[in-house]
Amino acid sequence: MPFTLATWNINSIRLREGQVARLLQEQAPDVICLQECKSPVDKIPTETFAELGYRHMIARGDKGYNGVAILSRLPIKEVGAQDFAALGHARHIAGELENGVVIHNFYVPAGGDVPDREVNEKFGQKLDYLTEMRDWFHSDRPEKSILVGDLNIAPREDDVWSHKQLLKVVSHTPIEVEHLAETQDAGGWVDITRQDIPEGQLYSWWSYRARDWDAADKGRRLDHIWATTDIANAGHSSRILRDVRGWERPSDHAPVFASFDL
Repeated sequence: MPFTLATWNINSIRLREGQVARLLQEQAPDVICLQECKSPVDKIPTETFAELGYRHMIARGDKGYNGVAILSRLPIKEVGAQDFAALGHARHIAGELENGVVIHNFYVPAGGDVPDREVNEKFGQKLDYLTEMRDWFHSDRPEKSILVGDLNIAPREDDVWSHKQLLKVVSHTPIEVEHLAETQDAGGWVDITRQDIPEGQLYSWWSYRARDWDAADKGRRLDHIWATTDIANAGHSSRILRDVRGWERPSDHAPVFASFDL
Protein backbone atom coordinates (compact mmCIF):
# COMPACT_ATOMS: atom_id res chain seq x y z
CA MET A 1 0.00 0.00 0.00
CA PRO A 2 1.96 3.04 -1.20
CA PHE A 3 1.20 6.22 0.72
CA THR A 4 2.53 9.75 1.11
CA LEU A 5 2.99 11.30 4.52
CA ALA A 6 3.53 14.91 5.57
CA THR A 7 4.54 16.53 8.85
CA TRP A 8 3.92 20.19 9.63
CA ASN A 9 4.13 22.36 12.73
CA ILE A 10 1.04 24.40 11.97
CA ASN A 11 1.29 26.87 14.89
CA SER A 12 -2.48 26.90 15.57
CA ILE A 13 -4.74 24.62 13.57
CA ARG A 14 -7.75 26.87 14.02
CA LEU A 15 -5.92 30.03 12.99
CA ARG A 16 -4.48 28.23 9.95
CA GLU A 17 -7.38 25.97 9.04
CA GLY A 18 -7.35 27.46 5.55
CA GLN A 19 -3.65 26.79 5.05
CA VAL A 20 -4.08 23.15 6.07
CA ALA A 21 -7.04 22.80 3.70
CA ARG A 22 -5.02 24.36 0.88
CA LEU A 23 -2.12 21.99 1.42
CA LEU A 24 -4.44 18.99 1.48
CA GLN A 25 -6.09 20.13 -1.75
CA GLU A 26 -2.87 20.94 -3.59
CA GLN A 27 -0.60 18.13 -2.37
CA ALA A 28 -3.07 15.43 -1.24
CA PRO A 29 -0.89 13.48 1.19
CA ASP A 30 -2.56 10.34 2.46
CA VAL A 31 -1.59 11.18 6.03
CA ILE A 32 -0.61 14.51 7.59
CA CYS A 33 0.82 14.87 11.07
CA LEU A 34 0.40 18.28 12.68
CA GLN A 35 2.13 19.74 15.71
CA GLU A 36 1.53 22.80 17.89
CA CYS A 37 -2.17 22.64 17.13
CA LYS A 38 -2.93 24.88 20.13
CA SER A 39 -6.45 23.53 20.43
CA PRO A 40 -8.54 21.14 22.49
CA VAL A 41 -9.36 18.12 20.36
CA ASP A 42 -13.09 18.95 20.24
CA LYS A 43 -12.31 22.39 18.77
CA ILE A 44 -10.25 21.10 15.83
CA PRO A 45 -12.17 21.94 12.59
CA THR A 46 -12.61 18.31 11.55
CA GLU A 47 -15.55 18.99 9.20
CA THR A 48 -13.37 21.03 6.86
CA PHE A 49 -10.83 18.24 6.60
CA ALA A 50 -13.44 15.50 6.31
CA GLU A 51 -14.96 17.25 3.30
CA LEU A 52 -11.56 16.96 1.63
CA GLY A 53 -11.45 13.22 2.30
CA TYR A 54 -9.58 13.24 5.62
CA ARG A 55 -12.25 11.50 7.64
CA HIS A 56 -9.95 9.87 10.16
CA MET A 57 -8.25 11.76 12.98
CA ILE A 58 -6.46 10.91 16.19
CA ALA A 59 -5.24 13.72 18.39
CA ARG A 60 -4.19 15.05 21.76
CA GLY A 61 -4.80 18.68 22.60
CA ASP A 62 -4.06 21.48 25.03
CA LYS A 63 -5.86 24.81 25.08
CA GLY A 64 -3.66 27.48 23.55
CA TYR A 65 -0.40 25.53 23.25
CA ASN A 66 1.20 22.19 22.27
CA GLY A 67 -1.13 19.64 20.67
CA VAL A 68 -0.60 16.92 18.06
CA ALA A 69 -2.96 15.47 15.47
CA ILE A 70 -2.87 12.93 12.66
CA LEU A 71 -5.36 13.45 9.82
CA SER A 72 -5.71 10.59 7.38
CA ARG A 73 -7.56 9.51 4.27
CA LEU A 74 -6.68 5.96 5.31
CA PRO A 75 -8.22 4.23 8.33
CA ILE A 76 -6.03 4.72 11.38
CA LYS A 77 -6.47 3.67 14.99
CA GLU A 78 -4.85 5.21 18.03
CA VAL A 79 -2.28 2.96 19.69
CA GLY A 80 -0.77 5.23 22.31
CA ALA A 81 0.14 8.66 23.61
CA GLN A 82 3.18 9.12 25.84
CA ASP A 83 3.82 11.90 28.37
CA PHE A 84 7.62 11.90 28.45
CA ALA A 85 9.27 13.77 31.33
CA ALA A 86 5.82 13.94 33.01
CA LEU A 87 5.20 17.42 31.63
CA GLY A 88 1.47 16.91 31.25
CA HIS A 89 1.71 18.24 27.68
CA ALA A 90 0.03 16.94 24.53
CA ARG A 91 3.23 16.18 22.62
CA HIS A 92 2.83 12.64 21.26
CA ILE A 93 0.24 10.54 19.52
CA ALA A 94 0.68 7.19 17.76
CA GLY A 95 -1.59 5.57 15.22
CA GLU A 96 -1.59 2.33 13.26
CA LEU A 97 -2.62 2.01 9.63
CA GLU A 98 -4.39 -1.08 8.30
CA ASN A 99 -1.10 -2.34 6.83
CA GLY A 100 0.39 -2.48 10.33
CA VAL A 101 2.60 0.58 10.02
CA VAL A 102 2.71 2.61 13.23
CA ILE A 103 3.11 6.38 12.90
CA HIS A 104 4.49 8.36 15.83
CA ASN A 105 3.82 12.10 15.78
CA PHE A 106 6.05 14.09 18.16
CA TYR A 107 6.35 17.70 19.26
CA VAL A 108 9.56 17.83 21.30
CA PRO A 109 9.85 20.80 23.69
CA ALA A 110 11.62 23.80 22.17
CA GLY A 111 13.84 24.30 25.22
CA GLY A 112 13.69 28.04 25.81
CA ASP A 113 16.44 30.50 24.94
CA VAL A 114 19.37 29.59 27.19
CA PRO A 115 21.14 26.23 26.66
CA ASP A 116 21.80 25.64 30.36
CA ARG A 117 19.46 23.54 32.48
CA GLU A 118 20.76 25.18 35.67
CA VAL A 119 19.30 28.55 34.72
CA ASN A 120 16.63 27.48 32.21
CA GLU A 121 14.12 24.87 33.36
CA LYS A 122 12.75 24.47 29.83
CA PHE A 123 16.12 23.35 28.50
CA GLY A 124 16.31 20.69 31.18
CA GLN A 125 12.80 19.52 30.32
CA LYS A 126 13.82 19.18 26.67
CA LEU A 127 16.83 17.02 27.52
CA ASP A 128 14.77 14.91 29.93
CA TYR A 129 12.09 14.44 27.28
CA LEU A 130 14.64 13.15 24.79
CA THR A 131 16.23 10.89 27.41
CA GLU A 132 12.88 9.27 28.17
CA MET A 133 12.18 8.86 24.44
CA ARG A 134 15.55 7.11 24.15
CA ASP A 135 14.86 4.82 27.09
CA TRP A 136 11.39 3.97 25.77
CA PHE A 137 12.79 2.92 22.40
CA HIS A 138 15.51 0.92 24.14
CA SER A 139 12.97 -1.02 26.19
CA ASP A 140 10.45 -1.49 23.38
CA ARG A 141 12.39 -1.28 20.12
CA PRO A 142 9.97 -0.30 17.36
CA GLU A 143 9.40 -2.20 14.13
CA LYS A 144 7.55 -1.23 10.96
CA SER A 145 7.25 2.29 12.29
CA ILE A 146 7.59 5.88 11.14
CA LEU A 147 8.42 8.77 13.47
CA VAL A 148 7.70 12.31 12.39
CA GLY A 149 7.35 15.72 13.88
CA ASP A 150 8.88 18.93 15.08
CA LEU A 151 11.81 17.54 17.04
CA ASN A 152 13.15 21.07 17.62
CA ILE A 153 16.73 20.04 16.85
CA ALA A 154 18.73 20.58 13.67
CA PRO A 155 21.35 17.84 14.03
CA ARG A 156 23.70 18.26 11.06
CA GLU A 157 26.00 21.14 10.18
CA ASP A 158 24.11 21.57 6.91
CA ASP A 159 20.76 21.58 8.74
CA VAL A 160 21.42 25.18 9.84
CA TRP A 161 22.41 28.34 8.04
CA SER A 162 25.61 28.69 10.10
CA HIS A 163 26.96 25.81 12.14
CA LYS A 164 29.58 27.97 13.86
CA GLN A 165 27.18 30.76 14.83
CA LEU A 166 24.51 28.39 16.13
CA LEU A 167 26.66 26.07 18.26
CA LYS A 168 25.51 27.92 21.38
CA VAL A 169 21.95 28.49 20.21
CA VAL A 170 19.16 26.19 21.43
CA SER A 171 18.25 23.64 18.72
CA HIS A 172 21.82 23.09 17.49
CA THR A 173 23.94 22.78 20.63
CA PRO A 174 26.18 19.70 20.89
CA ILE A 175 24.30 18.33 23.92
CA GLU A 176 20.96 18.47 22.08
CA VAL A 177 22.41 16.88 18.97
CA GLU A 178 23.91 14.13 21.13
CA HIS A 179 20.59 13.47 22.87
CA LEU A 180 18.77 13.29 19.54
CA ALA A 181 21.37 10.90 18.11
CA GLU A 182 21.01 8.61 21.12
CA THR A 183 17.23 8.63 20.69
CA GLN A 184 17.59 7.82 17.01
CA ASP A 185 20.05 5.01 17.67
CA ALA A 186 17.89 3.52 20.42
CA GLY A 187 15.00 3.02 18.03
CA GLY A 188 17.06 2.07 15.02
CA TRP A 189 15.59 5.05 13.20
CA VAL A 190 16.74 6.11 9.73
CA ASP A 191 16.49 9.79 8.75
CA ILE A 192 14.46 9.41 5.56
CA THR A 193 14.84 13.03 4.49
CA ARG A 194 18.61 12.81 4.54
CA GLN A 195 18.55 9.31 3.07
CA ASP A 196 16.89 10.88 0.03
CA ILE A 197 18.70 14.24 0.12
CA PRO A 198 22.12 13.40 1.60
CA GLU A 199 23.95 16.61 0.71
CA GLY A 200 23.37 20.33 0.94
CA GLN A 201 21.72 22.91 3.17
CA LEU A 202 18.18 21.91 4.08
CA TYR A 203 15.77 23.86 6.27
CA SER A 204 12.17 23.53 7.42
CA TRP A 205 11.91 26.54 9.76
CA TRP A 206 12.58 30.24 9.36
CA SER A 207 12.05 32.71 12.20
CA TYR A 208 9.23 35.24 12.16
CA ARG A 209 11.81 37.78 13.34
CA ALA A 210 13.48 38.07 9.93
CA ARG A 211 12.10 41.01 7.95
CA ASP A 212 12.53 39.02 4.74
CA TRP A 213 12.88 35.37 5.74
CA ASP A 214 13.36 34.19 2.15
CA ALA A 215 16.19 36.57 1.32
CA ALA A 216 17.92 36.15 4.67
CA ASP A 217 17.45 32.37 4.49
CA LYS A 218 18.61 31.80 8.07
CA GLY A 219 16.81 28.50 8.40
CA ARG A 220 17.06 25.31 10.42
CA ARG A 221 15.83 21.75 9.74
CA LEU A 222 13.79 21.12 12.86
CA ASP A 223 11.12 18.87 11.31
CA HIS A 224 11.92 15.24 10.60
CA ILE A 225 10.69 12.00 9.08
CA TRP A 226 12.34 8.82 10.34
CA ALA A 227 11.59 5.15 9.73
CA THR A 228 12.74 1.92 11.32
CA THR A 229 15.41 0.00 9.44
CA ASP A 230 12.99 -2.73 8.35
CA ILE A 231 11.01 -0.28 6.19
CA ALA A 232 13.50 2.54 5.58
CA ASN A 233 14.29 1.32 2.07
CA ALA A 234 10.62 1.77 1.18
CA GLY A 235 10.90 5.52 1.80
CA HIS A 236 11.45 7.89 -1.09
CA SER A 237 10.48 11.23 -2.72
CA SER A 238 11.38 13.37 0.29
CA ARG A 239 10.81 17.09 -0.05
CA ILE A 240 10.32 20.24 1.99
CA LEU A 241 7.72 22.65 0.64
CA ARG A 242 9.61 25.88 1.22
CA ASP A 243 7.05 27.96 -0.70
CA VAL A 244 4.43 27.24 1.96
CA ARG A 245 6.45 29.38 4.40
CA GLY A 246 5.58 32.30 2.13
CA TRP A 247 1.81 31.80 2.18
CA GLU A 248 -0.39 34.45 3.76
CA ARG A 249 -0.30 34.33 7.59
CA PRO A 250 2.07 31.36 7.50
CA SER A 251 3.40 29.04 10.12
CA ASP A 252 7.11 29.58 10.66
CA HIS A 253 7.59 25.92 9.64
CA ALA A 254 7.30 24.39 6.17
CA PRO A 255 5.75 20.94 5.68
CA VAL A 256 8.03 17.96 5.08
CA PHE A 257 6.94 15.08 2.84
CA ALA A 258 8.00 11.50 2.12
CA SER A 259 6.39 8.57 0.33
CA PHE A 260 6.54 4.90 1.31
CA ASP A 261 5.90 1.86 -0.84
CA LEU A 262 4.59 -0.63 1.72
